[in-house]
Amino acid sequence: MKIWAHRGCSQNYPENTMTAFKKACAIPGLAGIETDIQISKDGHLMVFHDERVERTTDGTGFLRDYTYEELRRLRIDAGDGKNERILCIEELLDLLQDKVREDAAFKLNIELKNSVYPYPGMEEKIVDLIHKRGLQKHIVYSTFYAKSLEKLSGIDPEAELGILDVHVSDCMYKIKGGCKAVAVHPFWRGIDVPKEELNGITVRAWMSGHLYPEKPTGTRLDFNPLEEQGITDIILNEPEVYL
Repeated sequence: MKIWAHRGCSQNYPENTMTAFKKACAIPGLAGIETDIQISKDGHLMVFHDERVERTTDGTGFLRDYTYEELRRLRIDAGDGKNERILCIEELLDLLQDKVREDAAFKLNIELKNSVYPYPGMEEKIVDLIHKRGLQKHIVYSTFYAKSLEKLSGIDPEAELGILDVHVSDCMYKIKGGCKAVAVHPFWRGIDVPKEELNGITVRAWMSGHLYPEKPTGTRLDFNPLEEQGITDIILNEPEVYL
């Protein structure tokens, strides 16, 4: 079972922050990091999950209504009087470039958060950045929005694409509809087709679970039943517990 860090080490550190990502990069044997991107009011690719900023920062409203500089001034409470800030994707790519020098197999799964608000031009922006840095082999693009994957495939036919949904059957339906994905990214409890139908397909299942500052439950997953269902990779908040 390949293990990925969901928004970095997001159980013990604020999600999608530099600390969460650095902690993930320090875990031996980790397959990669999953993260999210949106676009600021003035066109910058920002690393953030929710469409609105209030759950994880001291701001309110939609991320897309803030400029880059305004977003950088928002504070993410990291405990003990410390704060983190919203990252731009370039900062995470800097970290990735350092990481792949020591681990050539390491990857970054970039989820395009464009299923609620479409963010015109997002696909072109991120592919252009990745190509300029020569990181194509280390990137998986994913989204719930099938047409976005079709667009990504047109921009970069060799890009590795994963389609997101709750149930694996819905992921497969989108692939049959032409979204060009080579991997499915369902909820870990959404495996609703026989394993035989998943043979040869990368199944990166994502978990929800507790996020910082919620306390860990102390429970530990048994991966054997998940592998028996056809799951090949798991994206979770506390990868450091398993590696």
